Amino acid sequence: MLHLATGENLDLPRMTASVSGRGIAHSFDGLTVFDGFDLEVAAGETVALVGPSGCGKSTLLELIAGLSEPDRGRIEVGDQSGAAERLSLCALMPQTDCLLPWYSAIDNAALALTNRGSRRSEARAEAAPLFERFGLAGFEQSRPRELSGGMRQRVAFLRTLLSGKDVLLLDEPFASLDAITRAELQEWLMPSLTDGSHTVVLVTHDVEEALFLADRVAVLSDRPGRLLEIVDSPPAEGASRSQQVTATAFTALRERILSLLREQGSGPLVDAPGAPR
Repeated sequence: MLHLATGENLDLPRMTASVSGRGIAHSFDGLTVFDGFDLEVAAGETVALVGPSGCGKSTLLELIAGLSEPDRGRIEVGDQSGAAERLSLCALMPQTDCLLPWYSAIDNAALALTNRGSRRSEARAEAAPLFERFGLAGFEQSRPRELSGGMRQRVAFLRTLLSGKDVLLLDEPFASLDAITRAELQEWLMPSLTDGSHTVVLVTHDVEEALFLADRVAVLSDRPGRLLEIVDSPPAEGASRSQQVTATAFTALRERILSLLREQGSGPLVDAPGAPR
């Protein structure tokens, strides 16, 4: 389970690393992004963060991952609070797929393994069985330019999983895709996020995506980011994604979250280059 700034204690069996933040304060280029923000994500939970552009969602992922440190406060991943130690437990998947154009799909997917010292042949052997599961069978030797946008994102997510990290930090992983491909990949990604093998923090501007993929949705305010509401995602109704997202409980929660965001004056949910995200 998740709580943000609620002060509750959650006592669940540990499956993987939890994420904890206390009194997080952080500024970016003179702008106060957070000022006393608290975060608790329990092990094995998938949590989505939604909020106005510039409220610090992507910045929060970078802080959790140890890519930067807060001005004040404490962040822990598992029982580790140091930046380097947090980074060792986290895999951050950015908005762009960042595939190396001179590498094949399988070598891109296995990059985390070779970076850890595995021989390329060993890394390929470990990645190969997952290509069929991820809908990439037959494209192992393709270069990124030969893949569709959806396939590139699958390779990028496979690379994130093969990093072997306990915590997956996903920053708008499907933002650049068309609506149909995005919906297909959401349905494809769901089993990997609901098996409890990873703790996942997902940043998205798509409220429907947040409710569909996450156990809970944390709705953030405009800068400085604070918690407006925590929404439990509704239980699945129907076998398909289309059945779930059109269910009455689902659409009611979607409208509630959109109403909260409209009150923040979020406007078009697009981040400005260089601004806190």
